[in-house]
Amino acid sequence: MAKRIKIFSTPGCSVCDQAKKFLSAKGIDADLVDVTRDSEALKEMTKLTGGIRRAPVISLCDKVLVGFNKKELEEASNCLA
Repeated sequence: MAKRIKIFSTPGCSVCDQAKKFLSAKGIDADLVDVTRDSEALKEMTKLTGGIRRAPVISLCDKVLVGFNKKELEEASNCLA
């Protein structure tokens, strides 16, 4: 089974879009989940972050990143190789 990245996002979140574009440019597919339309995803995101409700939250392998930091995401995405 392929490892997946999930980006918990909100509508109009430009930072969420930046994260997805960054991953796409690296050839990595990510699932974009709108937490304003999916209450279960919001619960999952909140649980992963210990209560933080700020998008984006990026879940990959065994890491959870809050916000978008290119260097941090680059390092974390190495687990997909």
